[in-house]
Amino acid sequence: MQAEPRVIVGLDDPDDAVVYRLDDGSMLVVTTDFFAPVVDDGYTYGAIAAANSISDVYAMGGTPFLALNLSSFPADMPPDIASDILRGGRDKAREAGVIVAGGHTMDDKEPKYGLVVIGRVTEERLLVKGGARPGERLVLTKPLGSGIITTACRADKGTPESLAVATRWMLRLNRDAVAAIHATTARGATDVTGFGLLGHAVEMALAAGVRFRFYADRIPVLEEAYPLAEQWLFPGGTAANEMYFRQWVSIAPSIPEEVGMLFYDAQTNGGLLAAIPADEMEAFAARCAELEQPFWEIGEVVAGEPGVEVR
Repeated sequence: MQAEPRVIVGLDDPDDAVVYRLDDGSMLVVTTDFFAPVVDDGYTYGAIAAANSISDVYAMGGTPFLALNLSSFPADMPPDIASDILRGGRDKAREAGVIVAGGHTMDDKEPKYGLVVIGRVTEERLLVKGGARPGERLVLTKPLGSGIITTACRADKGTPESLAVATRWMLRLNRDAVAAIHATTARGATDVTGFGLLGHAVEMALAAGVRFRFYADRIPVLEEAYPLAEQWLFPGGTAANEMYFRQWVSIAPSIPEEVGMLFYDAQTNGGLLAAIPADEMEAFAARCAELEQPFWEIGEVVAGEPGVEVR
């Protein structure tokens, strides 16, 4: 394809959004995402879908400010349910400082909802998947497990309590997480969503030409996910992740198979995975404390064959 110099991040990159440079040198971050319901309550579903869409702007280091609705609803859906979904998306966008200024709706057999989101970013704050460097520490800002929990609950094999825990994390914006990353000079990050932790980590490692080393006992997983993993109630997307990305992944034989699969678990609005310079971890941790932003240091970036290892 013909190169377009204004497109700083585009089709040739594995990143979460497009980055476009304007005439004045400022840069826009543009992204879109939508999906079918992961919870039954329309308002909560709309809020989760909006948070997930907005997250891609945060993953690029940007500040979101404008959005459009993307929705498809069955023709016979009660109007109040559609209204709840849109209202949930609007309210979550407002929490993020984003104006929802319009959008498009079409008929479909299954509800789907999300946003087109536009944000701003400066060159100094731009985060990309290829920005990790050897010696940096790997941090994750949300626990894993939302995929298997929501799938199990849809099959009536989970519990309302486990879904409530997963929902609280899915509703949490990644705004404070990226603010903490910006307290450092880190340039490598992504958000953990459909490809799971290991899938997105592979994308980062390959893009940067480095190796990610994770320590299994440091990777946060929701406690409610473990018994579901033992029953092998993973969503289809998790199995697809393992089949595709395993060629770049090495998991120690001592790690139980179901635990390894949890690291592939397809997430909805998961946390940010970032590579933080080792000498700036204290600044990162201090900013997280100020913002009451959880994080886990789960590994390190090393030189070597590009890929991911879990010890």
